[in-house]
Amino acid sequence: MSSVSSSCSTSSLAFSVLDLAPINAGSTPADTFRHSLDLAQNVERLGYTRYWLSEHHNMASVASSAPVVLIGHLAGGTTTLRIGSGGVMLPNHAPLVVAEQFGTLATLYPGRIDLGLGRAPGSDQATAQAIRGGRFGGVQDFPRDIQQLQTYFSTTNRTNAVRAIPGEGLDIPLYILGSSTDSAYLAAALGLPYAFASHFAPGQLLPALEIYRQHFRPSTHLAAPYVIACVNVVAADTDAEAQRLSTSLQQFMLGVIKGRPAPLQPPVDSMRGLWEPAHQHAVGQMLAYSFIGSQATIERELREFVDQTQVNELMAVSNIFSHQARVYSYQLLAEVLRGLPPGPLEAGLVGAALLPGRAR
Repeated sequence: MSSVSSSCSTSSLAFSVLDLAPINAGSTPADTFRHSLDLAQNVERLGYTRYWLSEHHNMASVASSAPVVLIGHLAGGTTTLRIGSGGVMLPNHAPLVVAEQFGTLATLYPGRIDLGLGRAPGSDQATAQAIRGGRFGGVQDFPRDIQQLQTYFSTTNRTNAVRAIPGEGLDIPLYILGSSTDSAYLAAALGLPYAFASHFAPGQLLPALEIYRQHFRPSTHLAAPYVIACVNVVAADTDAEAQRLSTSLQQFMLGVIKGRPAPLQPPVDSMRGLWEPAHQHAVGQMLAYSFIGSQATIERELREFVDQTQVNELMAVSNIFSHQARVYSYQLLAEVLRGLPPGPLEAGLVGAALLPGRAR
């Protein structure tokens, strides 16, 4: 293993993208996929580390029901950007199939594929039942399924009766995704990097990070804790324009809270009349870790967030209706993050063999 350094580079905070593949009002999934590819190509030029796609089902507002297919599509249209899942909802799938799928991707695009794993259904319970069938209790099997995946990827599995080909012997980084403290204990016990969904579950972020760091066990995969925090970002030239653009995100989350998710709506001048005070409060709570404004505003607020959380990497999700405004938001964010250092507690993880997401 590489040694762990205690130095901190002012440009060592990694920054990445989470794409929910939102479907805009008046658009089609084909439009979404075209925009995702264009965004991936743009953020690759901007220096982003990775681009992850989520898994959601039975949602008229989201087109990422088959992230493994989209990962291949985007990896084929880029050259250096890491592409991965944020994540594959493992209880929805047999570990062998996931190992074969990601083994195929990693064989086609070596050193560029990430496998983020979550335990949530990514859908409502009826849809989860339709997907999982007899494996509906698969959530309880999540830790065992991760270890089964690791076995399929290992070289020692070559003598077993069931093998993942391609997949066996490949270096495919695994990440544990979570929105609660349960996932923090699991990521720590397995010695794997931890990505937290603070873009919609902010309340558990700080206790989850504390648990992960306190209980982390070094592994052959990782020598020290590595944290990715996913946050909402809407950047524009002015605070007022960013606030206006963010009303699309607010409408999106309002639909989720009301149980009626709808395609991403155009921004409005005011949310007044679109939500009741209780809904406004609920949306505000879910979007607590949202960074909305000009570069100056976002830099100040993100610096406070990084100082507080000591994260290694920021992953931004930007549900902005205009594709051009969305690309521009990621450009403004990249310019801010290039000069934003991580907190000193986590900055020592510099070994290429230990740092998740570094192409080999």
